[in-house]
Amino acid sequence: MSESTKKHKAAAPKQLNFAVFVCSTSRYQEMQKVEKIDDVSGDTIEALLKKAGHKVLSRKIIADDKSVIEDAVKKVLHSAELNAAVFCGGTGIAPKDVTIETVSPFFEKTLPGFGEIFRRLSYDKMGSAAVMSRAAAGVAKGKVLFCIPGSPDAVRVSVETLILPEAPHIVRHIRE
Repeated sequence: MSESTKKHKAAAPKQLNFAVFVCSTSRYQEMQKVEKIDDVSGDTIEALLKKAGHKVLSRKIIADDKSVIEDAVKKVLHSAELNAAVFCGGTGIAPKDVTIETVSPFFEKTLPGFGEIFRRLSYDKMGSAAVMSRAAAGVAKGKVLFCIPGSPDAVRVSVETLILPEAPHIVRHIRE
């Protein structure tokens, strides 16, 4: 790591405020019927962020639907309190998976390395099936937005290996 990168990371905020959205139509519909549902991926994201000293100001299960996801992105971008958001799920290649296609038009700048490194890490674990792994990140209106797959393993890899080490560094850069 270069001296410049070390200085930027040292000057990065120690605590960020996150919103977490689990994009899953099936879980959203299940949530409408019962009081509490299992949300392993959402629980994992929240636990890892909090363990690292960050705050989760908002956490919701939302339908994997373009208009619902757009509304969530707009709320994040208009929040004075939030620094970052994680959109988990809806990143597959099925026609109903629209998270990346919905969030990415809001990016002022994309972070292509996020998806590239995620796929490399996925390849190391699962081989050539990683070509179907989609993840994306970008910045908009002083916030960083992450789109990650919804499987618990993908959540752990993306949050522990990419989001936690780099989100504060990214936020520092977009504040300059």
